[in-house]
Amino acid sequence: MRSSLIILSFFAIGLLLGIFRVFPPEWIDSKITFFVLCLLMFSVGLSIGHDKNTTRKFKTLSPRLLMLPIMTILGTFLGVIAVGIFLKGRPLTEVLAVGSGFGYYSLSSVLITQYKGVELGTIALLANIIREVITLLLAPWMAKYFGKLAPISAGGATTMDTTFPIIIKNSGEEFSIVSIYHGFIVDLSVPFLVVFFCGI
Repeated sequence: MRSSLIILSFFAIGLLLGIFRVFPPEWIDSKITFFVLCLLMFSVGLSIGHDKNTTRKFKTLSPRLLMLPIMTILGTFLGVIAVGIFLKGRPLTEVLAVGSGFGYYSLSSVLITQYKGVELGTIALLANIIREVITLLLAPWMAKYFGKLAPISAGGATTMDTTFPIIIKNSGEEFSIVSIYHGFIVDLSVPFLVVFFCGI
Protein backbone atom coordinates (compact mmCIF):
# COMPACT_ATOMS: atom_id res chain seq x y z
CA MET A 1 0.00 0.00 0.00
CA ARG A 2 2.87 2.36 0.79
CA SER A 3 4.32 2.00 -2.72
CA SER A 4 0.86 2.65 -4.23
CA LEU A 5 0.53 5.87 -2.24
CA ILE A 6 3.99 6.98 -3.35
CA ILE A 7 3.01 6.39 -6.99
CA LEU A 8 -0.23 8.34 -6.51
CA SER A 9 1.70 11.14 -4.78
CA PHE A 10 3.97 11.51 -7.79
CA PHE A 11 0.88 11.59 -10.03
CA ALA A 12 -0.67 14.34 -7.87
CA ILE A 13 2.57 16.35 -7.92
CA GLY A 14 2.76 16.01 -11.70
CA LEU A 15 -0.87 17.11 -11.98
CA LEU A 16 -0.24 20.23 -9.90
CA LEU A 17 2.93 21.09 -11.82
CA GLY A 18 0.99 20.72 -15.06
CA ILE A 19 -1.88 22.91 -13.85
CA PHE A 20 0.49 25.71 -12.83
CA ARG A 21 2.58 25.38 -16.05
CA VAL A 22 5.83 24.91 -14.11
CA PHE A 23 7.55 23.17 -17.05
CA PRO A 24 7.58 24.34 -20.69
CA PRO A 25 5.14 22.56 -23.07
CA GLU A 26 7.96 21.03 -25.12
CA TRP A 27 8.99 18.97 -22.07
CA ILE A 28 5.51 17.50 -21.84
CA ASP A 29 5.34 16.77 -25.57
CA SER A 30 8.76 15.12 -25.56
CA LYS A 31 9.54 11.41 -25.57
CA ILE A 32 10.69 11.37 -21.93
CA THR A 33 7.84 9.08 -20.81
CA PHE A 34 8.51 6.72 -23.70
CA PHE A 35 12.20 6.42 -22.86
CA VAL A 36 11.46 5.86 -19.15
CA LEU A 37 9.05 3.08 -20.11
CA CYS A 38 11.68 1.58 -22.44
CA LEU A 39 14.19 1.62 -19.58
CA LEU A 40 11.67 -0.13 -17.32
CA MET A 41 11.00 -2.81 -19.93
CA PHE A 42 14.75 -3.26 -20.51
CA SER A 43 15.21 -3.79 -16.78
CA VAL A 44 12.34 -6.30 -16.68
CA GLY A 45 13.71 -8.15 -19.72
CA LEU A 46 17.18 -8.23 -18.20
CA SER A 47 15.95 -9.73 -14.93
CA ILE A 48 13.73 -12.27 -16.70
CA GLY A 49 16.46 -13.29 -19.15
CA HIS A 50 18.93 -13.68 -16.29
CA ASP A 51 16.52 -15.93 -14.38
CA LYS A 52 16.60 -19.24 -16.26
CA ASN A 53 13.76 -20.64 -14.16
CA THR A 54 11.44 -17.80 -15.22
CA THR A 55 12.44 -18.18 -18.88
CA ARG A 56 11.67 -21.89 -18.65
CA LYS A 57 8.24 -21.11 -17.19
CA PHE A 58 7.47 -18.90 -20.19
CA LYS A 59 7.85 -21.93 -22.44
CA THR A 60 5.57 -24.03 -20.28
CA LEU A 61 2.66 -21.69 -19.49
CA SER A 62 -0.39 -23.81 -18.81
CA PRO A 63 -3.48 -23.50 -21.06
CA ARG A 64 -5.27 -21.91 -18.08
CA LEU A 65 -2.72 -19.11 -17.87
CA LEU A 66 -2.63 -18.72 -21.66
CA MET A 67 -6.39 -18.09 -21.54
CA LEU A 68 -6.11 -15.43 -18.81
CA PRO A 69 -6.10 -12.41 -21.20
CA ILE A 70 -9.24 -13.73 -22.93
CA MET A 71 -10.96 -14.18 -19.56
CA THR A 72 -9.94 -10.64 -18.58
CA ILE A 73 -11.42 -9.23 -21.78
CA LEU A 74 -14.68 -11.19 -21.43
CA GLY A 75 -14.96 -10.37 -17.72
CA THR A 76 -14.45 -6.67 -18.45
CA PHE A 77 -17.18 -6.75 -21.10
CA LEU A 78 -19.62 -8.43 -18.71
CA GLY A 79 -18.93 -5.78 -16.08
CA VAL A 80 -19.23 -2.96 -18.61
CA ILE A 81 -22.54 -4.33 -19.93
CA ALA A 82 -23.89 -4.54 -16.35
CA VAL A 83 -22.94 -0.89 -15.76
CA GLY A 84 -24.23 0.14 -19.20
CA ILE A 85 -27.74 -1.07 -18.35
CA PHE A 86 -28.02 1.72 -15.76
CA LEU A 87 -26.64 4.47 -18.02
CA LYS A 88 -29.47 6.31 -19.73
CA GLY A 89 -28.94 7.83 -23.15
CA ARG A 90 -25.58 6.15 -23.75
CA PRO A 91 -25.42 3.41 -26.43
CA LEU A 92 -24.00 0.10 -25.24
CA THR A 93 -21.41 0.19 -28.04
CA GLU A 94 -19.96 3.42 -26.61
CA VAL A 95 -19.80 1.91 -23.12
CA LEU A 96 -18.03 -1.14 -24.55
CA ALA A 97 -15.59 1.13 -26.42
CA VAL A 98 -14.66 2.83 -23.13
CA GLY A 99 -14.27 -0.54 -21.40
CA SER A 100 -12.08 -1.78 -24.26
CA GLY A 101 -9.34 0.56 -23.07
CA PHE A 102 -8.49 -2.00 -20.33
CA GLY A 103 -6.48 0.66 -18.49
CA TYR A 104 -4.60 1.82 -21.61
CA TYR A 105 -5.93 5.36 -21.19
CA SER A 106 -3.49 7.20 -23.47
CA LEU A 107 -4.37 5.22 -26.60
CA SER A 108 -8.04 4.49 -25.96
CA SER A 109 -8.94 8.08 -25.08
CA VAL A 110 -7.27 9.42 -28.23
CA LEU A 111 -9.01 6.85 -30.46
CA ILE A 112 -12.41 7.41 -28.85
CA THR A 113 -12.04 11.20 -29.07
CA GLN A 114 -11.26 10.84 -32.77
CA TYR A 115 -14.27 8.61 -33.46
CA LYS A 116 -16.86 9.76 -30.92
CA GLY A 117 -15.84 13.20 -29.69
CA VAL A 118 -14.18 14.88 -26.73
CA GLU A 119 -16.87 14.02 -24.15
CA LEU A 120 -16.62 10.24 -24.55
CA GLY A 121 -12.85 10.50 -24.97
CA THR A 122 -12.60 12.24 -21.59
CA ILE A 123 -14.82 9.60 -19.99
CA ALA A 124 -12.52 6.92 -21.44
CA LEU A 125 -9.46 8.71 -20.06
CA LEU A 126 -10.90 8.94 -16.53
CA ALA A 127 -12.40 5.43 -16.53
CA ASN A 128 -9.13 3.80 -17.56
CA ILE A 129 -7.02 5.87 -15.16
CA ILE A 130 -9.39 4.80 -12.38
CA ARG A 131 -8.94 1.15 -13.38
CA GLU A 132 -5.17 1.52 -13.11
CA VAL A 133 -5.36 3.37 -9.78
CA ILE A 134 -7.74 0.77 -8.32
CA THR A 135 -5.27 -1.97 -9.29
CA LEU A 136 -2.39 -0.08 -7.69
CA LEU A 137 -4.29 0.52 -4.46
CA LEU A 138 -6.16 -2.76 -4.07
CA ALA A 139 -3.66 -5.29 -5.46
CA PRO A 140 -2.73 -6.56 -1.95
CA TRP A 141 -6.40 -7.05 -1.06
CA MET A 142 -7.20 -8.73 -4.41
CA ALA A 143 -4.29 -11.15 -4.13
CA LYS A 144 -5.26 -12.06 -0.56
CA TYR A 145 -8.98 -12.63 -1.07
CA PHE A 146 -9.36 -13.52 -4.77
CA GLY A 147 -6.08 -15.25 -5.61
CA LYS A 148 -2.76 -14.34 -7.18
CA LEU A 149 -4.22 -13.89 -10.67
CA ALA A 150 -6.80 -11.30 -9.55
CA PRO A 151 -4.45 -8.26 -9.62
CA ILE A 152 -3.26 -9.32 -13.09
CA SER A 153 -6.81 -9.43 -14.49
CA ALA A 154 -7.68 -6.15 -12.76
CA GLY A 155 -4.62 -4.46 -14.27
CA GLY A 156 -5.75 -5.18 -17.83
CA ALA A 157 -3.33 -3.77 -20.39
CA THR A 158 -1.13 -2.19 -17.72
CA THR A 159 0.31 -5.40 -16.27
CA MET A 160 3.54 -5.28 -18.26
CA ASP A 161 4.39 -1.69 -17.30
CA THR A 162 2.78 0.58 -14.70
CA THR A 163 1.10 -2.02 -12.48
CA PHE A 164 3.80 -4.66 -13.03
CA PRO A 165 5.85 -3.84 -9.89
CA ILE A 166 2.84 -3.87 -7.54
CA ILE A 167 1.58 -7.13 -9.09
CA ILE A 168 4.93 -8.87 -8.64
CA LYS A 169 5.14 -7.59 -5.07
CA ASN A 170 1.74 -9.05 -4.14
CA SER A 171 1.36 -12.05 -6.46
CA GLY A 172 5.00 -13.13 -6.42
CA GLU A 173 7.89 -13.09 -8.89
CA GLU A 174 6.75 -16.44 -10.29
CA PHE A 175 3.88 -14.55 -11.94
CA SER A 176 6.16 -12.05 -13.73
CA ILE A 177 6.00 -13.88 -17.07
CA VAL A 178 2.23 -14.31 -16.77
CA SER A 179 1.85 -10.59 -16.02
CA ILE A 180 3.93 -9.53 -19.03
CA TYR A 181 2.24 -12.03 -21.36
CA HIS A 182 -1.20 -10.91 -20.13
CA GLY A 183 -0.37 -7.22 -20.55
CA PHE A 184 1.02 -7.78 -24.05
CA ILE A 185 -2.06 -9.64 -25.33
CA VAL A 186 -4.60 -7.29 -23.74
CA ASP A 187 -2.57 -4.27 -24.87
CA LEU A 188 -2.58 -5.61 -28.42
CA SER A 189 -6.37 -5.97 -28.41
CA VAL A 190 -7.09 -2.37 -27.38
CA PRO A 191 -6.88 -0.56 -30.76
CA PHE A 192 -8.83 -3.29 -32.56
CA LEU A 193 -11.64 -3.51 -30.00
CA VAL A 194 -11.95 0.25 -29.45
CA VAL A 195 -12.15 0.95 -33.19
CA PHE A 196 -14.59 -1.96 -33.65
CA PHE A 197 -17.06 -0.71 -31.03
CA CYS A 198 -16.69 2.91 -32.14
CA GLY A 199 -17.49 1.86 -35.70
CA ILE A 200 -20.70 -0.02 -34.91
